[in-house]
Amino acid sequence: MTPSHPAPPTRPRPAPAAWLRSAGSWIRSAPGTYVWLGVLFVTTVIVHQMSPDFEEDFLRQRSTNIHELSQNPVRVLISSAFWIDGGTWLPYAVLYTVFHAPAERRLGTLRWLTVAATAHVLATLVSEGVLAWAIRAGHAPETAVNTLDVGVSYALAGVVAVLTYYVARPWRYVYLFAVLVIYAVPLVTGATFTDVGHFTAALIGLACYPLTRPRPRPETKPTPAQ
Repeated sequence: MTPSHPAPPTRPRPAPAAWLRSAGSWIRSAPGTYVWLGVLFVTTVIVHQMSPDFEEDFLRQRSTNIHELSQNPVRVLISSAFWIDGGTWLPYAVLYTVFHAPAERRLGTLRWLTVAATAHVLATLVSEGVLAWAIRAGHAPETAVNTLDVGVSYALAGVVAVLTYYVARPWRYVYLFAVLVIYAVPLVTGATFTDVGHFTAALIGLACYPLTRPRPRPETKPTPAQ
């Protein structure tokens, strides 16, 4: 009779509750990202209930086009960041988890929001300024003042770029090259106003390097002995 050998130990599989706790911990570490993503989910559901004609008119009133910026700049700059043109939410859930959440965890909510908001606002103003110039120069039709322009892609481009400073060398240069290629190639080949906006947003993200530097900790004075 051959001696019996004990079975090799098996690694316990994580229970669903452990996965849920991990997911909850990740979400709590980036609250701004997932609150924003949750709002986008709700607005996407709302858009799906609209007829195509009503949807286009509804989103146009919240668009950062030249007409709306000249009438209600603050309102549309804020509202445009909470609607998705096309109504596809799931890809944004992936992109927010891959880019926004890590950026918020490293920068902190306030500095992450500063990068995203600055990229969103300044890239919008630059791209619409270029479009206004193109209309005046006869390179774009007059109807372009009412172009539908909502979404969160400029903020995303800024955050993608600022993450460059958290990639370890030498991979940092590979990541930077990829960022520049992704946003510069469409600018060269297509040169639409949104291409200008995306490239501008990426440059703004790179310019936010000072926000990535760790804050100096306040020095604590030693307590005098009694």
